[in-house]
Amino acid sequence: MPRLEKAATPHHFTLVRFVPPCSPVLAKEPPTGPDWLHEVKFDGWRLQVHKQCERVKLYSRNGKDLADRFPVLRDACLYLPDCVIDGELVACDTDGRPDFSAITKDHANLCIWFFDLLACADRDMREKALVERKATLRDLLIVMDDDRLRYSEEVADPVKLLQVVTGMGLEGIVSKRKQAPYRSWTRREWVKVKTSVWREANKDRWEMFERKGRKVSA
Repeated sequence: MPRLEKAATPHHFTLVRFVPPCSPVLAKEPPTGPDWLHEVKFDGWRLQVHKQCERVKLYSRNGKDLADRFPVLRDACLYLPDCVIDGELVACDTDGRPDFSAITKDHANLCIWFFDLLACADRDMREKALVERKATLRDLLIVMDDDRLRYSEEVADPVKLLQVVTGMGLEGIVSKRKQAPYRSWTRREWVKVKTSVWREANKDRWEMFERKGRKVSA
């Protein structure tokens, strides 16, 4: 696991390199029970934000820095405290719904939905329970009060959430164990369920991801 090391400025930490993100396993039905929380799965690009002093890096899922590609979001993140946050870069259509194809278009309505906190100020948060990480992240973003930097709310009932996102045509939901630490790569502590509506509307892209997944696991 990549270490947190002290930076030149006292009382600040920085990740020495990009942290491979935690990825959920795919399931047909979400897990239930008091040990789980559930969030909307947004259709966008995975993004890991590193903010240190006056520097911001926006890492893609594969560790490529996209800060210069999305300067508006980079500049918004300059007002964050020193931190490392996991999230999803999303472009919204005129109704406010995610529009995957619009992410790379000029004048796209972009935001980042944040759902996990890996580090904050002088603390490596990855060994903390998810509920503790999310509570700290929520407080951080409330202070920011910037509509481009959004907090991904959790709910207790995955069945109702899945019904809502299906009705809205969204991608699906992600269920996560409340007490789990943050770990890189695919983990069974995170479970994703795709909606049938989204799969049908994105059939070509979905089948491409399925083929890639089979090649990786082969």
